[in-house]
Amino acid sequence: MAPKKAKRRQQQGEGGSSNVFSMFEQSQIQEYKEAFTIIDQNRDGIISKDDLRDVLATMGQLNVKNEELEAMVKEASGPINFTVFLTMFGEKLKGADPEDVIVSAFKVLDPEATGFIKKEFLEELLTTQCDRFTPEEMTNLWAAFPPDVAGNVDYKNICYVITHGEDKEE
Repeated sequence: MAPKKAKRRQQQGEGGSSNVFSMFEQSQIQEYKEAFTIIDQNRDGIISKDDLRDVLATMGQLNVKNEELEAMVKEASGPINFTVFLTMFGEKLKGADPEDVIVSAFKVLDPEATGFIKKEFLEELLTTQCDRFTPEEMTNLWAAFPPDVAGNVDYKNICYVITHGEDKEE
C-alpha cells in the first residue's frame, strides 16, 4: 500500500495538487496544525510578521531583523492561514522521496541492518562525496541528530524527520 500512496502523492505534487490536505497523512496534518497554532501567537488564524517575531522571541531569538521577518512572510502568496501554511510545507517536501526509499538508501551503508551508521563514516561520506557538506552543515547535522555514546547515528530517525518534519521521539 505504501508505494501506491507515495506514487499518488508524487503525481499530485507534480501537477499542482487540487487538495493540499490529500498530500499528507492525518497525523501529519495534526502535527502541522499544532505547529501553526504555536506560531499564530495572537490566535487570529493568520501568521503575521508579529506572530513570527513573538514565537522566535519565545525561542530566545530576540534580535530578528524586520527584513528577515518580511522575507519569511513573503514566501507565501498571500496571508498565511492554515491551508497556505500546509501548502508551503507541501511545496518544500514535493521533491523529497518517500521515507522507505530514503531508509533503503541508508541500509546500503548498514549491511548488518542495525539501524545505525557510525558518525565518522557518515561524516566522511557527507564531506567528501557529491554535494559536500560544509563544516557548518555538519555541526548543524550533529546538533539535530546527535550520535549516541558509542558514536552511532540513528539513520531511521533522520529519514523520519526528512519526510515528516520533526523528531518522532519528541
